[in-house]
This record gives sequence, C-alpha cells and structure tokens, in this order.
Amino acid sequence: MYSDAMKCPFCRTDNDRVVDSRSCQDGYSIRRRRQCLKCRRRYTTYERIEESTIKVVKRDGTRVPFSRDKIKCGLERACWKRPISDRDIERTVAAIENDVYTSFDSEIDSRRLGELVMDHLRELDEVAFVRFASVYRQFADAGDFVAEVRPLLAKSKQPR
Repeated sequence: MYSDAMKCPFCRTDNDRVVDSRSCQDGYSIRRRRQCLKCRRRYTTYERIEESTIKVVKRDGTRVPFSRDKIKCGLERACWKRPISDRDIERTVAAIENDVYTSFDSEIDSRRLGELVMDHLRELDEVAFVRFASVYRQFADAGDFVAEVRPLLAKSKQPR
C-alpha cells in the first residue's frame, strides 16, 4: 500500500499534512511544505518526477543508469572554491538533466554526456570548465591544457 505521509525530521512521527505544493523551476520536481501533526513543526520535501531510465553507455561498452547525483558531484568538484552558488549548480544540473531527457530516448554515450556537461560549464564558469575538461579529457601534458584554454582566451579578447 502506498503512503503519502513522510516521517517528520524532528520527532520521526509518520503523521503530517501538506500545507503547500509548488512546481520547482526545473519543471521536474515538486516542493511541498509539510506540517507534523504531532510536534506542529514545518519542513520541506522535494519530489522528483520519475522519468524513464536512460542508460549511459560507457567507453568500455557497459551501460549504467543516468545519475543526476553523479553530474552534480562532478560539477561541485569542478566549481570548488569558485564564486558559484549552490543554486547555480542546481540550475545547471537541472538544465543538463532536461537536455538528456528531451534529446535522448533510452541511451546516451558517455562522451556525449561529458561534452554536454562541458557545454553548460563553459557558460557557467571558465575555470570550472577547464578543471572539468582536464579530468574528463585526461590531459596528458601542458600542451593539452593550452589547447583547451586557447579558444577561451581568444573569446575573452574579443570586444563585447
């Protein structure tokens, strides 16, 4: 049997009511304000719409489920100590996830997914982009690094 109730994070009681529900900006999740009927405290939960599972085809040919959390973790590492808010990272993850689910039916090649992440990171922060690219493309030496940075430098020298 399905239960709509959530356990209260404060008193652990499984008895609450939904006070308010809203769609999130990403269009794929719902934000619910709940109130515990025992301790009367309020808390927020997020529900994600379950999509059909997209598989990521890795370089060795194995297939693994697409993981939003892996994308977020990679972005957080690339953006570490950069002036990028958690909200910006969350928006970027949502945009990548949206692109994956709207552009691919059942599978996406890991190389294509990496390029998609880099496209979004390039727009978010150039330093984070280079960090991610250096790990993703497995730079072997400084020449690989310079080759990746050169287009960014050319772009920044253009009049705006």
